[in-house]
Amino acid sequence: MPGLYLSELSLAHFRSHKTARLVLDARPVAIHGPNGAGKTNLIEAVSLLSPGRGLRRAPAHEMVRRPEAPGWKVAAIVQAGGEARELATWSEAGAARQVRIDDKSTSQLALGRIARVLWLVPAMDRLWVEGAEGRRRFLDRMTMSFLPAHAEAVLRYERAMRERNRLLRDQVRDAHWYQALEWQMAAAGAELHANRQHALARISGAQGQAEGAFPAAELELMQTEGEMPEAPEDLREALAESRFRDLAAGRTLVGPHRADLYGVYAAKGMPAADCSTGEQKALLVSLILANARALASDAGAPPILLLDEVAAHLDAARRAVLHDEICALGAQAWMTGTGPELFADLGARAQHVEVTDTGGVSRVARGEG
Repeated sequence: MPGLYLSELSLAHFRSHKTARLVLDARPVAIHGPNGAGKTNLIEAVSLLSPGRGLRRAPAHEMVRRPEAPGWKVAAIVQAGGEARELATWSEAGAARQVRIDDKSTSQLALGRIARVLWLVPAMDRLWVEGAEGRRRFLDRMTMSFLPAHAEAVLRYERAMRERNRLLRDQVRDAHWYQALEWQMAAAGAELHANRQHALARISGAQGQAEGAFPAAELELMQTEGEMPEAPEDLREALAESRFRDLAAGRTLVGPHRADLYGVYAAKGMPAADCSTGEQKALLVSLILANARALASDAGAPPILLLDEVAAHLDAARRAVLHDEICALGAQAWMTGTGPELFADLGARAQHVEVTDTGGVSRVARGEG
Protein backbone atom coordinates (compact mmCIF):
# COMPACT_ATOMS: atom_id res chain seq x y z
CA MET A 1 0.00 0.00 0.00
CA PRO A 2 1.22 3.59 -0.63
CA GLY A 3 2.96 4.85 2.46
CA LEU A 4 3.11 8.16 4.28
CA TYR A 5 6.59 9.43 4.98
CA LEU A 6 8.96 12.35 4.65
CA SER A 7 11.42 11.92 1.80
CA GLU A 8 13.12 15.24 2.53
CA LEU A 9 13.29 17.62 5.48
CA SER A 10 15.02 21.01 5.42
CA LEU A 11 15.45 23.48 8.27
CA ALA A 12 16.64 27.08 8.19
CA HIS A 13 17.42 28.98 11.40
CA PHE A 14 15.14 26.66 13.35
CA ARG A 15 16.00 26.29 17.05
CA SER A 16 19.63 25.12 17.29
CA HIS A 17 19.90 24.32 13.57
CA LYS A 18 21.25 27.06 11.33
CA THR A 19 20.67 24.76 8.38
CA ALA A 20 19.94 21.06 8.17
CA ARG A 21 18.76 18.75 5.42
CA LEU A 22 17.79 15.10 5.50
CA VAL A 23 17.01 12.92 2.47
CA LEU A 24 15.06 9.88 3.61
CA ASP A 25 13.14 6.78 2.65
CA ALA A 26 10.12 5.20 4.33
CA ARG A 27 12.04 3.34 7.07
CA PRO A 28 12.04 4.46 10.71
CA VAL A 29 14.50 7.23 11.56
CA ALA A 30 16.72 6.56 14.60
CA ILE A 31 18.30 9.82 15.79
CA HIS A 32 21.07 9.80 18.38
CA GLY A 33 23.42 12.37 19.83
CA PRO A 34 24.34 14.09 23.09
CA ASN A 35 21.88 16.09 25.15
CA GLY A 36 21.44 19.58 23.76
CA ALA A 37 22.60 18.72 20.24
CA GLY A 38 19.19 19.35 18.67
CA LYS A 39 17.58 15.89 18.34
CA THR A 40 14.22 17.00 19.69
CA ASN A 41 14.40 20.10 17.51
CA LEU A 42 14.38 17.86 14.43
CA ILE A 43 11.21 16.05 15.41
CA GLU A 44 9.59 19.27 16.61
CA ALA A 45 10.11 20.54 13.06
CA VAL A 46 8.28 17.47 11.73
CA SER A 47 5.43 18.02 14.20
CA LEU A 48 4.86 21.47 12.66
CA LEU A 49 3.81 19.74 9.44
CA SER A 50 0.52 18.98 11.19
CA PRO A 51 -2.10 21.39 12.59
CA GLY A 52 -1.45 23.09 15.90
CA ARG A 53 1.54 24.41 17.80
CA GLY A 54 3.74 21.34 17.55
CA LEU A 55 4.97 18.93 20.17
CA ARG A 56 6.39 21.64 22.45
CA ARG A 57 3.36 23.94 22.01
CA ALA A 58 5.78 26.84 21.67
CA PRO A 59 4.91 30.22 20.14
CA ALA A 60 6.47 30.90 16.75
CA HIS A 61 8.89 33.54 18.01
CA GLU A 62 10.58 31.03 20.33
CA MET A 63 11.59 28.72 17.47
CA VAL A 64 14.02 31.02 15.70
CA ARG A 65 17.77 30.51 16.02
CA ARG A 66 19.10 33.65 17.63
CA PRO A 67 20.71 36.09 17.23
CA GLU A 68 21.51 35.93 13.53
CA ALA A 69 18.05 35.38 12.04
CA PRO A 70 14.72 37.23 12.26
CA GLY A 71 12.75 34.16 11.25
CA TRP A 72 12.80 30.41 10.59
CA LYS A 73 11.51 27.92 8.05
CA VAL A 74 10.72 24.20 7.90
CA ALA A 75 10.18 22.60 4.49
CA ALA A 76 9.51 18.99 3.56
CA ILE A 77 8.56 16.68 0.73
CA VAL A 78 5.89 14.32 2.00
CA GLN A 79 5.06 11.13 0.15
CA ALA A 80 1.33 10.56 0.68
CA GLY A 81 -0.73 8.00 -1.20
CA GLY A 82 1.93 7.64 -3.86
CA GLU A 83 2.04 11.40 -4.48
CA ALA A 84 4.80 13.84 -3.52
CA ARG A 85 3.53 16.96 -1.75
CA GLU A 86 5.65 19.99 -0.89
CA LEU A 87 4.94 21.41 2.55
CA ALA A 88 6.46 24.49 4.13
CA THR A 89 5.82 26.44 7.31
CA TRP A 90 7.67 29.48 8.58
CA SER A 91 7.56 32.57 10.73
CA GLU A 92 9.11 35.98 10.09
CA ALA A 93 10.01 38.46 12.83
CA GLY A 94 7.99 36.58 15.41
CA ALA A 95 4.76 36.77 13.42
CA ALA A 96 2.17 34.00 13.33
CA ARG A 97 3.20 30.83 11.56
CA GLN A 98 2.42 30.64 7.84
CA VAL A 99 1.80 27.50 5.78
CA ARG A 100 2.22 26.64 2.11
CA ILE A 101 1.25 23.39 0.39
CA ASP A 102 2.52 22.86 -3.16
CA ASP A 103 3.41 26.59 -3.42
CA LYS A 104 -0.11 27.69 -2.39
CA SER A 105 -0.70 29.55 0.86
CA THR A 106 -3.22 27.82 3.11
CA SER A 107 -4.21 27.31 6.73
CA GLN A 108 -2.63 25.02 9.29
CA LEU A 109 -5.79 22.94 9.30
CA ALA A 110 -5.11 21.89 5.70
CA LEU A 111 -1.95 20.09 6.86
CA GLY A 112 -4.10 17.53 8.67
CA ARG A 113 -5.58 16.35 5.38
CA ILE A 114 -2.12 15.39 4.08
CA ALA A 115 0.09 14.28 6.96
CA ARG A 116 -1.22 12.43 10.00
CA VAL A 117 1.40 12.88 12.71
CA LEU A 118 1.35 11.40 16.22
CA TRP A 119 3.88 12.01 18.98
CA LEU A 120 4.97 10.87 22.39
CA VAL A 121 7.36 13.12 24.31
CA PRO A 122 8.80 13.01 27.85
CA ALA A 123 6.51 15.83 28.98
CA MET A 124 3.60 13.42 28.48
CA ASP A 125 5.02 10.83 30.91
CA ARG A 126 3.02 12.42 33.73
CA LEU A 127 -0.17 12.57 31.67
CA TRP A 128 -2.13 10.35 34.06
CA VAL A 129 -1.19 12.16 37.27
CA GLU A 130 -1.40 15.80 36.25
CA GLY A 131 -4.35 18.01 35.28
CA ALA A 132 -7.25 17.13 33.02
CA GLU A 133 -6.28 19.77 30.45
CA GLY A 134 -3.29 17.74 29.28
CA ARG A 135 -5.40 14.60 28.91
CA ARG A 136 -8.02 16.49 26.90
CA ARG A 137 -5.27 17.80 24.63
CA PHE A 138 -3.89 14.26 24.23
CA LEU A 139 -7.36 12.97 23.33
CA ASP A 140 -7.98 15.82 20.90
CA ARG A 141 -4.70 15.09 19.10
CA MET A 142 -5.80 11.46 18.70
CA THR A 143 -9.26 12.57 17.57
CA MET A 144 -7.81 14.99 15.04
CA SER A 145 -5.77 12.16 13.54
CA PHE A 146 -9.01 10.37 12.63
CA LEU A 147 -11.12 13.45 11.93
CA PRO A 148 -9.02 16.45 10.80
CA ALA A 149 -12.13 18.67 10.95
CA HIS A 150 -12.16 18.11 14.72
CA ALA A 151 -9.64 20.95 15.00
CA GLU A 152 -12.20 23.33 13.51
CA ALA A 153 -14.89 22.18 15.97
CA VAL A 154 -12.49 22.80 18.86
CA LEU A 155 -11.68 26.30 17.59
CA ARG A 156 -15.36 27.20 17.09
CA TYR A 157 -16.23 26.01 20.57
CA GLU A 158 -13.32 27.80 22.25
CA ARG A 159 -13.96 31.08 20.42
CA ALA A 160 -17.62 31.13 21.45
CA MET A 161 -16.77 30.11 25.02
CA ARG A 162 -14.19 32.90 25.34
CA GLU A 163 -16.85 35.44 24.36
CA ARG A 164 -19.36 33.93 26.80
CA ASN A 165 -16.78 33.93 29.58
CA ARG A 166 -16.08 37.61 28.89
CA LEU A 167 -19.78 38.37 29.39
CA LEU A 168 -19.78 36.35 32.61
CA ARG A 169 -16.75 38.19 33.99
CA ASP A 170 -18.41 41.51 33.12
CA GLN A 171 -21.52 40.32 34.99
CA VAL A 172 -23.77 40.83 31.95
CA ARG A 173 -27.20 39.40 32.84
CA ASP A 174 -29.25 40.13 29.72
CA ALA A 175 -30.09 36.71 28.20
CA HIS A 176 -30.06 38.10 24.67
CA TRP A 177 -26.28 38.56 24.83
CA TYR A 178 -25.82 34.85 25.57
CA GLN A 179 -28.26 33.09 23.27
CA ALA A 180 -26.33 33.20 19.98
CA LEU A 181 -23.07 32.25 21.69
CA GLU A 182 -24.71 29.34 23.47
CA TRP A 183 -26.12 28.02 20.22
CA GLN A 184 -22.63 28.18 18.70
CA MET A 185 -21.14 26.41 21.71
CA ALA A 186 -23.88 23.78 21.66
CA ALA A 187 -23.42 22.93 17.98
CA ALA A 188 -19.62 22.83 18.14
CA GLY A 189 -19.56 21.18 21.59
CA ALA A 190 -21.85 18.33 20.58
CA GLU A 191 -19.71 17.70 17.49
CA LEU A 192 -16.54 17.86 19.58
CA HIS A 193 -17.92 15.35 22.11
CA ALA A 194 -19.12 12.94 19.40
CA ASN A 195 -15.73 13.11 17.67
CA ARG A 196 -13.93 12.23 20.91
CA GLN A 197 -16.22 9.27 21.49
CA HIS A 198 -15.55 8.06 17.93
CA ALA A 199 -11.79 8.25 18.51
CA LEU A 200 -12.04 6.32 21.79
CA ALA A 201 -14.02 3.59 20.05
CA ARG A 202 -11.41 3.31 17.29
CA ILE A 203 -8.54 3.21 19.82
CA SER A 204 -10.34 0.57 21.90
CA GLY A 205 -10.85 -1.65 18.86
CA ALA A 206 -7.24 -1.27 17.73
CA GLN A 207 -5.86 -2.16 21.16
CA GLY A 208 -7.52 -5.54 20.80
CA GLN A 209 -5.25 -6.21 17.82
CA ALA A 210 -2.08 -5.83 19.89
CA GLU A 211 0.15 -8.85 20.37
CA GLY A 212 3.19 -7.13 21.85
CA ALA A 213 4.42 -6.41 25.35
CA PHE A 214 2.50 -3.19 25.88
CA PRO A 215 -0.56 -3.32 28.14
CA ALA A 216 -3.98 -2.29 26.89
CA ALA A 217 -5.71 0.65 28.53
CA GLU A 218 -9.44 0.93 29.05
CA LEU A 219 -10.40 4.53 28.32
CA GLU A 220 -13.48 6.48 29.36
CA LEU A 221 -14.47 10.07 28.78
CA MET A 222 -15.82 11.53 32.00
CA GLN A 223 -17.02 14.95 33.14
CA THR A 224 -15.35 16.59 36.10
CA GLU A 225 -18.83 17.55 37.24
CA GLY A 226 -22.29 16.34 36.22
CA GLU A 227 -23.11 14.84 32.83
CA MET A 228 -22.23 15.93 29.32
CA PRO A 229 -25.40 16.59 27.26
CA GLU A 230 -24.83 14.91 23.91
CA ALA A 231 -27.47 16.57 21.71
CA PRO A 232 -26.93 20.22 20.70
CA GLU A 233 -30.38 21.19 22.02
CA ASP A 234 -29.66 19.60 25.39
CA LEU A 235 -26.25 21.26 25.67
CA ARG A 236 -27.74 24.67 24.79
CA GLU A 237 -30.40 24.18 27.46
CA ALA A 238 -27.76 23.15 30.02
CA LEU A 239 -25.72 26.27 29.24
CA ALA A 240 -28.78 28.48 29.66
CA GLU A 241 -29.71 26.84 32.96
CA SER A 242 -26.14 27.22 34.23
CA ARG A 243 -25.88 30.97 33.65
CA PHE A 244 -26.56 31.98 37.26
CA ARG A 245 -23.94 29.56 38.57
CA ASP A 246 -21.51 30.57 35.81
CA LEU A 247 -21.96 34.26 36.66
CA ALA A 248 -20.90 33.53 40.22
CA ALA A 249 -17.84 31.60 39.01
CA GLY A 250 -16.97 33.99 36.19
CA ARG A 251 -16.57 31.14 33.72
CA THR A 252 -18.50 28.38 31.93
CA LEU A 253 -18.95 25.29 34.12
CA VAL A 254 -20.70 22.91 31.72
CA GLY A 255 -19.57 21.51 28.38
CA PRO A 256 -16.89 19.37 26.72
CA HIS A 257 -14.12 21.61 28.11
CA ARG A 258 -14.92 20.01 31.47
CA ALA A 259 -14.20 16.50 30.24
CA ASP A 260 -11.43 14.25 31.50
CA LEU A 261 -9.86 11.12 30.03
CA TYR A 262 -9.85 8.30 32.56
CA GLY A 263 -7.55 5.35 31.90
CA VAL A 264 -7.28 1.91 33.50
CA TYR A 265 -4.55 -0.70 33.09
CA ALA A 266 -6.96 -3.32 31.72
CA ALA A 267 -5.17 -6.51 32.77
CA LYS A 268 -4.79 -5.32 36.37
CA GLY A 269 -7.96 -3.29 36.69
CA MET A 270 -5.79 -0.52 38.11
CA PRO A 271 -6.30 3.20 37.40
CA ALA A 272 -3.48 4.50 35.23
CA ALA A 273 -2.78 7.22 37.80
CA ASP A 274 -1.92 4.52 40.37
CA CYS A 275 0.43 2.56 38.09
CA SER A 276 4.21 2.69 38.28
CA THR A 277 6.13 5.14 36.11
CA GLY A 278 7.16 2.31 33.78
CA GLU A 279 3.59 1.04 33.48
CA GLN A 280 2.29 4.52 32.73
CA LYS A 281 4.88 4.89 29.96
CA ALA A 282 3.96 1.47 28.55
CA LEU A 283 0.27 2.44 28.53
CA LEU A 284 1.06 5.59 26.55
CA VAL A 285 3.13 3.63 24.04
CA SER A 286 0.25 1.16 23.74
CA LEU A 287 -2.19 3.98 22.96
CA ILE A 288 0.08 5.56 20.35
CA LEU A 289 0.53 2.20 18.62
CA ALA A 290 -3.22 1.53 18.76
CA ASN A 291 -3.86 4.97 17.25
CA ALA A 292 -1.39 4.20 14.47
CA ARG A 293 -2.94 0.77 13.76
CA ALA A 294 -6.43 2.27 13.56
CA LEU A 295 -5.26 4.99 11.18
CA ALA A 296 -3.47 2.43 9.01
CA SER A 297 -6.74 0.52 8.79
CA ASP A 298 -8.80 3.64 8.01
CA ALA A 299 -6.45 5.52 5.71
CA GLY A 300 -4.50 2.68 4.12
CA ALA A 301 -1.19 3.86 5.60
CA PRO A 302 0.13 4.40 9.11
CA PRO A 303 0.83 7.91 10.36
CA ILE A 304 4.23 9.43 10.93
CA LEU A 305 5.28 8.79 14.54
CA LEU A 306 7.50 11.08 16.62
CA LEU A 307 8.89 9.31 19.68
CA ASP A 308 11.19 11.55 21.69
CA GLU A 309 13.49 9.71 24.13
CA VAL A 310 11.13 6.78 23.82
CA ALA A 311 13.58 4.41 25.50
CA ALA A 312 13.07 6.18 28.84
CA HIS A 313 11.34 3.81 31.31
CA LEU A 314 11.41 0.97 28.76
CA ASP A 315 13.61 -2.04 29.41
CA ALA A 316 15.56 -3.68 26.57
CA ALA A 317 12.87 -6.30 25.91
CA ARG A 318 10.06 -3.76 25.58
CA ARG A 319 12.28 -1.52 23.49
CA ALA A 320 12.89 -4.39 21.06
CA VAL A 321 9.16 -5.14 20.91
CA LEU A 322 8.44 -1.50 20.16
CA HIS A 323 10.91 -1.51 17.29
CA ASP A 324 9.40 -4.73 15.92
CA GLU A 325 5.87 -3.32 16.09
CA ILE A 326 6.89 -0.10 14.34
CA CYS A 327 8.56 -2.05 11.54
CA ALA A 328 5.58 -4.42 11.22
CA LEU A 329 3.28 -1.43 11.02
CA GLY A 330 5.41 0.12 8.29
CA ALA A 331 5.47 3.54 9.93
CA GLN A 332 8.18 6.12 9.47
CA ALA A 333 8.82 6.59 13.19
CA TRP A 334 11.27 9.30 14.21
CA MET A 335 12.93 8.16 17.45
CA THR A 336 15.52 10.00 19.52
CA GLY A 337 18.03 8.76 22.09
CA THR A 338 21.44 9.65 23.44
CA GLY A 339 23.34 6.68 22.03
CA PRO A 340 23.26 4.43 18.94
CA GLU A 341 23.09 1.32 21.17
CA LEU A 342 19.45 2.17 21.93
CA PHE A 343 18.61 1.40 18.29
CA ALA A 344 21.15 -1.37 17.61
CA ASP A 345 18.50 -4.08 17.22
CA LEU A 346 16.90 -2.11 14.37
CA GLY A 347 20.02 -2.49 12.21
CA ALA A 348 19.31 -1.83 8.55
CA ARG A 349 15.57 -1.76 9.20
CA ALA A 350 16.07 1.92 10.12
CA GLN A 351 17.92 5.01 8.95
CA HIS A 352 20.42 6.03 11.61
CA VAL A 353 21.02 9.76 12.02
CA GLU A 354 23.70 11.27 14.24
CA VAL A 355 23.31 14.82 15.46
CA THR A 356 26.41 16.58 16.76
CA ASP A 357 26.95 20.12 17.92
CA THR A 358 30.23 21.83 17.12
CA GLY A 359 30.72 25.52 17.60
CA GLY A 360 26.98 26.11 17.84
CA VAL A 361 26.31 24.68 14.36
CA SER A 362 24.55 21.33 14.23
CA ARG A 363 25.78 18.78 11.73
CA VAL A 364 23.37 16.05 10.69
CA ALA A 365 24.76 12.92 9.06
CA ARG A 366 22.66 10.08 7.75
CA GLY A 367 23.82 6.45 8.09
CA GLU A 368 22.29 3.26 6.85
CA GLY A 369 22.56 1.09 9.93
